[in-house]
Amino acid sequence: MARRGASGGGAGARKRSDRKAGSTAEEKSGGRAGRGAGRRTEPLAEPVDGSLAELVPDRERPRAWTLTLDGAPQSHVDLDDPTFLSFEYQRRIGHIADLVAPPGQPLHVVHLGGGAFTLARYIAATRPRSTQQIVEVDAALVQLVRRELPLDPQARIRVRATDARAGLGKIQDGWADLVIADVFSGARTPAHLTSTEFLAEVRRVLKPGGSYVANLADGPPLTHLRGQIATAAALFPELALAADPTVWRGRRFGNAVLLASDLPLKVAELTRRVATDPHPGRVEHGRALADFTGGAAPVSDADAKPSPAPPPSAFG
Repeated sequence: MARRGASGGGAGARKRSDRKAGSTAEEKSGGRAGRGAGRRTEPLAEPVDGSLAELVPDRERPRAWTLTLDGAPQSHVDLDDPTFLSFEYQRRIGHIADLVAPPGQPLHVVHLGGGAFTLARYIAATRPRSTQQIVEVDAALVQLVRRELPLDPQARIRVRATDARAGLGKIQDGWADLVIADVFSGARTPAHLTSTEFLAEVRRVLKPGGSYVANLADGPPLTHLRGQIATAAALFPELALAADPTVWRGRRFGNAVLLASDLPLKVAELTRRVATDPHPGRVEHGRALADFTGGAAPVSDADAKPSPAPPPSAFG
């Protein structure tokens, strides 16, 4: 792999310019909003850990940027409006973050994969006083993002530069209301973040009734996606999956957002939100999702593989 572990961003993520309603091993957020990329008008390219990172300005939004790694889109962030979620999969994770607790209620959140810290910024803006931990293996990428896309110094966001699974192992039992996994290395999810043993660590970190969300990427014949649903089902009784209809039908490579919990999910409201997105998606759960899984077996550490590499066409 080009990179080890925890770089956030959806392989092949589609971008939509629409509003969403609603280092050291460990360091606290800092920097002054208004510095860095907010003053730049041209792309900025910089080598990070085994990759070339590029910040590309959004021509429609003065202080918005897309982060790419080796040309693969990872994150989009608007420094003026952190509630703006451009990528489809990030909008869907945003919907879930909105629904896991009453509006405005602070959360304890773990982000596995950093990217441009888009979802941590979103939760900080929509749920003030939330406490969040970001785990990102690429220290050079963390430094780039913190310098050019600075976090709000008032946000309770801590960044750890370490592997996602190793970082998860350092978080205390029952700490998190929400764990978000958005981890890609060379546009593929590393094998050690796809297994039942990994999800057992996620469950350990979650509070009773907490939620796990994963950004998954796959294409025809969707073998990886079915295996990941089966793996989550081995640890969590309640599951739902949101994806573009063409991904569901196995017609193209794309992202799917998996939600898992011990408690019943707000499937009806999530379905409504996903269906009314600028690029509508579909949510499945229960028997329909089990049928889609088609008898796939859970994945263990012993037989885990990285997610499939996206085709060149996935990035436009």
